[in-house]
Amino acid sequence: MISPERSSSQSPRSQAVAGAPFLWISVMDPVKMGTGVQAYISYRVITKTNLPEFEGPEKIVIRRYSDFEWLHDRLAERYKGVFIPPLPEKNAVEKFRFSKEFIELRRQALDLFVNRIASHPELKQSDVLRTFLQADEEIMDRARSYETGIFKKPSDFLQMFKSKVSDVVLGKEKPVEESTPEYEKLKSYIFELEIHLAEAQKQAYRLVKRHRELGQSLADFGKAIKLLGSCEGDLMEKVFSEVGSKSEMLSIKLQREADNLLFNFEEPLKDYVRALQSIKATMLDRANAFRQHFDLDQERKYKELNLEKLKFMNPEKYAEAESEFRGLKADSEEATKKFEHIVRLMNEELSRFQEQKTADIGLAFHEFAKGQAKLAKDIADAWRSVLPKLEACSTS
Repeated sequence: MISPERSSSQSPRSQAVAGAPFLWISVMDPVKMGTGVQAYISYRVITKTNLPEFEGPEKIVIRRYSDFEWLHDRLAERYKGVFIPPLPEKNAVEKFRFSKEFIELRRQALDLFVNRIASHPELKQSDVLRTFLQADEEIMDRARSYETGIFKKPSDFLQMFKSKVSDVVLGKEKPVEESTPEYEKLKSYIFELEIHLAEAQKQAYRLVKRHRELGQSLADFGKAIKLLGSCEGDLMEKVFSEVGSKSEMLSIKLQREADNLLFNFEEPLKDYVRALQSIKATMLDRANAFRQHFDLDQERKYKELNLEKLKFMNPEKYAEAESEFRGLKADSEEATKKFEHIVRLMNEELSRFQEQKTADIGLAFHEFAKGQAKLAKDIADAWRSVLPKLEACSTS
């Protein structure tokens, strides 16, 4: 969930009283730096903790989006099989890039991103996270510059995937894919979930837009009704003035509900669409690990057969071939272990993802229904309150 209440960990004060280890992180105070095309937003990242591996109980650093991106990429590079929490999109339409709404949405998404890492049983132990939370700006800039280009972005992976497909189509390479029933079921679920979540998010965006449009229409209507009343008699002027005021009041409520829908309904759905991209990136890691495991295993079997032939047909070369085979066998076993490790991690991650998704999406829909119910009541109450005066006016 994107709301500040959900995105941050339990407060350090409450955890410290309980004596439990805690790691509390807050991304706050976005500030525009620079001008023109060089402009960017910086954030204050506050960390409070009692964990011994950190330098102290509190640390404040300044970070920009590319620093969060560095953290994401380093974790994705090191933790194959783990669903790395997603980042908000990097690019935005230029005229909206520094709008108040966009900046706040990004701040909350970055806060959620880093707190998800801090609450993950493996990722929270990473020295990369500690560097991100503690290093001064100069060290952070140096680390980011040094490692730029090492990690391939999702677009690079997509290009690699397209190249593989082209090779298959042209007959250059035979596709080798994991095809167990369990994994096929998982792939089907992820792709279907992505389609339906994206559609739900699209419709949620339309709801936000329509609330804002209706709110603006009510504001315009309220002004028009007040002007109409001003050219009528005393009774009509008072009644129309009240109707206009109610319209303007409801306009404000609709705009507030539009903001509530954006931050607490549409954005959480969009966040899970992004999360599915992270899962798909992990699935690509799994596919690559499977291919390496399969190819080395096939090569090992082939070399093993040749080795048996050499033993009787060419004893002079047998010792050299046997040494080469032992190295290949070790590589094959290592590739198998790596693949099995990724499979095990993905199973654990999927269970964690399902549990968190159920809680977050359930809360998002609860907030949606609660907001809509309150808005409907406010609208009904507002119009009901002017009915007696309108009736009196119509019968006078």
